Amino acid sequence: MTLEQVSRRAAQSKWDVWWAAVKKSPQVILLALVILGIFTAFGHRLWDLQFVQGDYYQQRANRQSVRYVTIPTSRGIIYDYDGTPLVRNVPSFKVVIVPAYLPDDEEEAESVLIRLAILLDMPYTTSGEGIEEEESPLGLRDILRNKLRDKFGNELPFDTYYHPVVIDQGVGRETALIVAQESMTLPGVSIEADSIRDYPYGPLVSQILGYLSPIPEEGAEEYRERGYNPATDRIGSVGIEVAYEDRLRGQKGRKLIEEDVLGREIRVIGEQVAATPGENVHLTIDLAMQQFVENALRQGMARSESPRGAAIVMHPQTGEILAIVSLPTYDNNLFSGGISVRDWQRLGENVHRPMLNHAIADRLPPGSVFKIVVAAGALQEGVLTPHTHLSCPGTIVVPNKYYPNDPGQSQPFPCWNRAGHGALDVAGGLAHSCDIFFYKTGGGFEPSNFEGLTVGGIAHYARLFGFGAPTGVDLTAEISGTVPTARWKRLTYGESWSTGDTYNLSIGQGYLAVTPLQMLNAINAVANSGTLYRPLIVHHVTDPDGNVTQPFQPDIIRTLPISVENWSLVQQGMEGAVVYGTATNAQIEGVRVAGKTGTAQFCDDIMCGVGYAQPEHAWFAAFAPLEDPEISVIAFLYNGGEGSTKAVPVVHEILDHYFNGDGSNGDGSNGDGSNGDDVNSDETAS
Repeated sequence: MTLEQVSRRAAQSKWDVWWAAVKKSPQVILLALVILGIFTAFGHRLWDLQFVQGDYYQQRANRQSVRYVTIPTSRGIIYDYDGTPLVRNVPSFKVVIVPAYLPDDEEEAESVLIRLAILLDMPYTTSGEGIEEEESPLGLRDILRNKLRDKFGNELPFDTYYHPVVIDQGVGRETALIVAQESMTLPGVSIEADSIRDYPYGPLVSQILGYLSPIPEEGAEEYRERGYNPATDRIGSVGIEVAYEDRLRGQKGRKLIEEDVLGREIRVIGEQVAATPGENVHLTIDLAMQQFVENALRQGMARSESPRGAAIVMHPQTGEILAIVSLPTYDNNLFSGGISVRDWQRLGENVHRPMLNHAIADRLPPGSVFKIVVAAGALQEGVLTPHTHLSCPGTIVVPNKYYPNDPGQSQPFPCWNRAGHGALDVAGGLAHSCDIFFYKTGGGFEPSNFEGLTVGGIAHYARLFGFGAPTGVDLTAEISGTVPTARWKRLTYGESWSTGDTYNLSIGQGYLAVTPLQMLNAINAVANSGTLYRPLIVHHVTDPDGNVTQPFQPDIIRTLPISVENWSLVQQGMEGAVVYGTATNAQIEGVRVAGKTGTAQFCDDIMCGVGYAQPEHAWFAAFAPLEDPEISVIAFLYNGGEGSTKAVPVVHEILDHYFNGDGSNGDGSNGDGSNGDDVNSDETAS
């Protein structure tokens, strides 16, 4: 027997022995089958993962380790007319948490958040501590929870957990470095470079510039579609910041990065889209003039003990706004890093609303300044001619049409000058601001069979002058005001229009409501003989390279259908007010100034008198030089008293500064009399 045969026989013998043992133990067979099944299953699954679904899982792995990151851009700068920057982008840092990258264990995640709160010197939570919410900022945990829930308190979808949540912004460099150094022990936490808006001139131009604020939850999806990140981005809220948001914001870039399991960036795989800085906005505002006008207005308010006021300077030939001041005001730097609850309450509790631009958003009776509209309309309609003279006896009486024979039912309508002005033509009526002249001009006078312009005519010309509609200036919150008519009163109050209502409207009282900007724009139409411009506060816009993308272009709203001769008569009356009428303290040596005073009685939710004893707003508007107007100015003082003694000095100071350049009357000492001031010139006639 050969060796090979011996070997084969030995192997066969072993197999026989093993098989005999297996037959005696069925469990061994079962175990073998189980093992075989397990290896078969693992093999099949391995084949499926490696070959059948290999590409799918490779893509998922890539998505978890690779993601797109936005590259922030710089917001455009806002300049004054001379190129002085009115806002800066200050480098800053913000602390961001991606909730999905926090530890899965709740205790470990809480430990990370507590440690971060300590580093940021902010409370971990303010809930359940007995602290009034309005007096304490939200804690870190509360901020995070709020971002992960909708307004009804329901938890948002899980993919929201991969969106970064801003926990703190405007973080100092040292704090940011400390948090970055501890990143290994703070999974899910990162520091991002940021910039905040710094407004170096603060309250001086805050009503013009506005500020940035977080994107509101309502409408967040719309902003997301426009390329914003609602969780981290801030947008313009008021002023130029919101009016030119699309130009100022710029376009973010995007890059592809590889990250580790904690969400930290390992390397940049490739930059996809470069960031584009925002465009720069150049205003018509002259910063030096803005500062001077604010000082003049503030001093005028102090002299008249007025808590609120507005002053505007414009170029009447183009509609450019050189200065626009509203007091009281606020510091828009309060909003740069997120305004505190205490500061927000302080601003909101001020009854004179410092955050409201009173130059464009106050509903005010203009008083006698409005008489220019009535005069121009009456001249154009032939109610008045250059030769018309109307008598002012000091008081006129209008019989009650329902009781014509009962003198006790008649209504007296006095002039501010109880002694009367005598017979006046249109220029004299404007110069002396005679109430009775304009009662008759607007509402007629039945005893002398004189037919006036009527309420319909006054309303028609008021709208032509721009009242009853926004001017269209590039500032937010501008209101339309009110131009009343008989139909308006019927719909609003359910009452019929009366002759007394027309008399009130004729002198800028009653239901009429305007803004200071509307009133000055109407003055501009007189100054330039009939062109109503849209007020401009933006001169032009440039791209980051300095190329002009929006050039300066005056915008004509309409040309008023009033003859040159009639404009000349109105201008003569306004010049007469400064030369010999109610505004003699507005005279500038060597300069022909034309102006119109106003003293408007009012009753609002802050102040209200009884009968004729009403508080009074002070108004004065002027332009110069008469022959070729370069500048127009208006001043409004809430509860300031007589326009001739309180508002005239403010405008005179501004005009003197403009033409003489030395502000020689900067102390506001312009005397305290005014040769025929329209004292109580706008007393309400009921």
